[in-house]
Amino acid sequence: MHTFLIADDHPLFREAIMQVIAGHFPESRLLETQNLEATLALLNQNDNLDLLLLDLNMPGMQGLQGLTRLHHEHPGVPIVMVSAEEDRKVVLQALAEGAVGFISKASSRQQILAALEQLLAGQVYLPPQILRQTETTAPTETRLLDPERLNSLTRKQRLVLERMALGESNKQIARHLHLAETTIKGHVSAILDRLGLSNRVQVALAAREILPPDA
Repeated sequence: MHTFLIADDHPLFREAIMQVIAGHFPESRLLETQNLEATLALLNQNDNLDLLLLDLNMPGMQGLQGLTRLHHEHPGVPIVMVSAEEDRKVVLQALAEGAVGFISKASSRQQILAALEQLLAGQVYLPPQILRQTETTAPTETRLLDPERLNSLTRKQRLVLERMALGESNKQIARHLHLAETTIKGHVSAILDRLGLSNRVQVALAAREILPPDA
């Protein structure tokens, strides 16, 4: 059973997204809040969540400051930015502050469900339009790491990194590389540490920027 928290100050959107989730995950537990303080209070009582769907513009958030506080106080909670804001810089800043993905409020039901499935599987999810913007923007604007950091990775870690750049989950990477999933988890942790990144979304974006196109 999955537990979702929808943190948004628009009642109609909360109701709509909860109906979408309940229809696809009928056994899921759904929680809702409408401002930052209520969200923090709920997490202080129960932070065993599978996903927190967070509106950056609800009361108390002050944009990315609220996201930063949530991630700092509850680092184990996967936070997904859900917003009508599709500016690439804002999305990348949210990822840098600890978000694990981004879902546009303009997404269709099918797109939202596909995004949730990927996120629950531990995969990276960004809308295609955001990925296209990231891939075509000057590297100096979007790079999350210095390419020289790649030199510290082992050959096996680089292979794992290449699969992460495709948005694959640990299970998928293990199958492709014929390794145990626990081994992949160890490699992912080592990659995060060596590249100085905090989550696999950042790793995937960084890898897209610096790995060759045919990697």
